[in-house]
Amino acid sequence: MIHMIQNAKNQVLALTKEAYARAAAEGLLPEGVEVNAGVEIPKDSSNGDYTTTFALAAAKAMKKNPRELAGILAEKMELTGSYFTSVEIAGPGFLNFRLGEKWFADVLQAVETEGAEYGSGDMLKGKKIMVEFVSANPTGPMHMGNARGGVLGDTLAAVLGRCGAEVEREFYVNDAGNQIEKFANSLEARYLQIIHGEENVEFPEDGYHGDDIRELAKGFYEKHGAAYADKSVEERHAALAEFGLAHNIPKMKSDLERYGIHYDRWFFESELHNSGYVAETVEELSRRGHTYEKDGALWLKTADIMREALLKAGKKQADVDKLDLKDDVLRRANGFYTYFAADIAYHRNKYDRGFDQCINVWGADHHGHVARMKGSLDALGLNGSERLDIVLMQLVKLVRDGELVRMSKRTGKAISLTDLLDEIPVDACRYFFNMTKPDSQMEFDLGLAVREDSENPVYYVQYAHARICSLLNMMQEEGLSVKTVSEIDTSLLMGDVEKALIKQLANYCEELKIAARDYDPSHVNRYLVDLASAFHKFYNNCRIKGEDAAVAAARLKLADSVRSVLRNGMELIGCSAPERM
Repeated sequence: MIHMIQNAKNQVLALTKEAYARAAAEGLLPEGVEVNAGVEIPKDSSNGDYTTTFALAAAKAMKKNPRELAGILAEKMELTGSYFTSVEIAGPGFLNFRLGEKWFADVLQAVETEGAEYGSGDMLKGKKIMVEFVSANPTGPMHMGNARGGVLGDTLAAVLGRCGAEVEREFYVNDAGNQIEKFANSLEARYLQIIHGEENVEFPEDGYHGDDIRELAKGFYEKHGAAYADKSVEERHAALAEFGLAHNIPKMKSDLERYGIHYDRWFFESELHNSGYVAETVEELSRRGHTYEKDGALWLKTADIMREALLKAGKKQADVDKLDLKDDVLRRANGFYTYFAADIAYHRNKYDRGFDQCINVWGADHHGHVARMKGSLDALGLNGSERLDIVLMQLVKLVRDGELVRMSKRTGKAISLTDLLDEIPVDACRYFFNMTKPDSQMEFDLGLAVREDSENPVYYVQYAHARICSLLNMMQEEGLSVKTVSEIDTSLLMGDVEKALIKQLANYCEELKIAARDYDPSHVNRYLVDLASAFHKFYNNCRIKGEDAAVAAARLKLADSVRSVLRNGMELIGCSAPERM
């Protein structure tokens, strides 16, 4: 787990503190001053490769002009054996450091040594994290929101795992409650219409009107004929729901597998009800004094819970009073538990299973549910405010030739995940859906996704990888194979283009860390485009074939290092890295 950018930053601070200690020992600066200074990478490389604000941060305590202080520190700086060749004073007192060959060589060594694990870190070591995503209702086809949420959740889980966490992926199946009753009602109407005629059976206004319901009802009729027409409503609903779920859930699983998404567990809401866990959870809320009865129903004091949480988070009383906070029903007067009660129980169950942190990927339309869920977990003593994180994901617009697309050309219906995967390669789907920040609306350009040119980002990155593989094969045929870092002369890679490319290789570790910290795996996609761009520039400016043997060997090693990191990143986001295109 070698992080060369962090290593360089650590060394800048260490070298500066050592220079301060020398200056203090000589009486040039006062002793014992604690300095909290940062190290950054300047946007303009003409200002050096790394800069520290040490002199600016220490000036007041040391009673020195920052620039004068920087001059003393620079004079006492010992760079021999370090990653840096020089240090310069800039502006009001910045200390700018310039990297030397050793750092660039060590980046290549890290890529070689760590291979497929390059970029891994331990910032989340010891943490057990669940990522729950998609969790689409099993009452119909998965839509574009599910398609985006699937890639986001899957890639986020991969990034968190690469940063040291023990991660599990989970799909929550809502196979109980109102939506299943509505599903059964819809199937029943279509089933009875087959038997008695559409004009003789009214379809429920709030039913599911999709063609998939007609197809399921037809399948049920083909299997059972009119046998269920005379049975009780309860028996008919149970059979229809069971038949529909037995078809839809395996279809969801197969679509997601086709999409490259593999869950550690499919958790069924019915398990919570059948085991008594929902009732037990509601009883626990009551025991803690967070419920009351009204009109025969049991209510959660949601308004009080949220009010307390908001005030604790620093909101002003006057602002909280303006909010329209309302309580929620947990158990209806008919004795049935609400979806919200089951959802609280499900989240409580997650922590019962030993997860330190739970992350849910939800559509932006669920934003009003976030505070309620966190507050409910706080009410159970589970610290949901800190242990539950919600990634809210914005909508997806499908476009073709600049026009909004809502219907599938093939089916004439709203485009489902299945339709999308029939038209667009999985690699393109996964790459495009993970290109933008979760909280940004995105446009998925169906035409661009299948183009084979540099405008298509997934093609651009894959082409860079294939180009390197082709180069390696060609040089192998000419007798030049990739050597180890110890076998090449890294001083031959100190041109501006080569150094820029090696810096990009080092950035991979930083981008993974930021992606995990911000729950934003799109950092990886953008990084891969930047790395491919830096490689194409290197390829066009730094010849390999026909060059001096030592130069060719060094540049070929650099190209192979890029190949390794491109493959690493593409596999992380669930895309292939082809060797030929």
